[in-house]
Amino acid sequence: MSGSDTAPFLSQADDTDDGPAPGTPGLPGSLGNSKSEDPEVPDREGLQRITGLSPGRSALIVAVLCYINLLNYMDRFTVAGVLPDIEQFFSIGDSSSGLIQTVFISSYMVLAPVFGYLGDRYNRKYLMCGGIAFWSLVTLGSSFIPRERFWLLLLTRGLVGVGEASYSTIAPTLIADLFVADQRSRMLSVFYFAIPVGSGLGYIAGSKVKDVAGDWHWALRVTPGLGVVAVLLLFLVVREPPRGAVERHSDSPPLNPTSWWADLRALARNLIFGLITCLTGVLGVGLGVETSRRLRRSNPRADPLVCAAGLLGSAPFLFLSLACARGSIVATYIFIFIGETLLSMNWAIVADILLYVVIPTRRSTAEAFQIVLSHLLGDAGSPYLIGLISDRLRRSWPPSFLSEFRALQFSLMLCAFVGALGGAAFLGTAIFIEGDRRRAQLHVQGLLRETGPTDDRIVVPQRGRSTRVPVSSVLI
Repeated sequence: MSGSDTAPFLSQADDTDDGPAPGTPGLPGSLGNSKSEDPEVPDREGLQRITGLSPGRSALIVAVLCYINLLNYMDRFTVAGVLPDIEQFFSIGDSSSGLIQTVFISSYMVLAPVFGYLGDRYNRKYLMCGGIAFWSLVTLGSSFIPRERFWLLLLTRGLVGVGEASYSTIAPTLIADLFVADQRSRMLSVFYFAIPVGSGLGYIAGSKVKDVAGDWHWALRVTPGLGVVAVLLLFLVVREPPRGAVERHSDSPPLNPTSWWADLRALARNLIFGLITCLTGVLGVGLGVETSRRLRRSNPRADPLVCAAGLLGSAPFLFLSLACARGSIVATYIFIFIGETLLSMNWAIVADILLYVVIPTRRSTAEAFQIVLSHLLGDAGSPYLIGLISDRLRRSWPPSFLSEFRALQFSLMLCAFVGALGGAAFLGTAIFIEGDRRRAQLHVQGLLRETGPTDDRIVVPQRGRSTRVPVSSVLI
């Protein structure tokens, strides 16, 4: 099986490859794989035969994707690390600074379905290369905007959404086409470790680069250079596996270790939040995946239940971290640590749920709409909303540092209540998860045919034999 990278740009070469015939060792239905405990899961040899990629090459591809995911979230939170400097430079308030993230997320949200559509039909590798190259160029350009052109900063942050949408909707589907079952869950957990780690590193790196350079603009010039490396790694290392075949039966340039470790030790004294985000993210993602894996043996609804427990458990701790912020900074950090750990439990599991309830040819589109809905109901408008509430509260109080603190404190408490609502939503998901997963499995195996409204028929006895007739005719 040859790689699809030799195909023309934006072509879907893997659609013509149906994979090995049934009966091949390591594939479902194989007569020669009687030792396998689960005949639906190809073994390592079977996976290599299906994808045309060795286990080492597949793992290297995941490493490259993790590096780019880390870079995406570093860039997103670099702005947060220098936000006070941006506010001072452009002379803006909390609501306007919150609008920076709102514009980015809104662009990301709108463009995700576009790239979801393209990702399900065309060469995913080249889509990601083009999107990340564009994102790097726009991010670099945003660091040269003059102080009287704040609207231009908003525009460039909106354009950054092009690159992130091109990557976030597509990368998980590549992992899904390289691994199955527990292997896939494990690789997705590694992939989503990049979210908390990248977020924390972005916050720390943004602040540190600003301190070293004496200018916050330089904080926005770090990730574009790493973005060029990401494009090269994508082009040279990643090969696109055939879509859905596994179910039909990176070495990134390291940061200077000495200086980076010295930076972390120095920053640990006054940027504890970034370190907590890194540690709790790694701990929470790993805890969530392992808990879910163990519970699946006795409860098929384990995935949404673990997500629900994480969100419902995190809400009171996040609320307490805000309530204690003025009285005890130590208690605040303890509650943040517990709350973020519980909050991080669902990241890899949610991606796994989406991939196993959707058939392979629709996964990029599903990723896209998951991004749209999650951001539409979450961080698309929340930075601006929280900033707006904070500004309104400050207007009703005498101007002072305490009033500014209280305004942000009260407005951020809204997040804890929304997290509890998310936990309740996962409890509802647990009711339907088994049926949705089974339907997707039957569809992939060719045992379930999609029916439209006009094909909604049932079997009834008619003239001595069984006949399929429309439901409407029986009801009439």
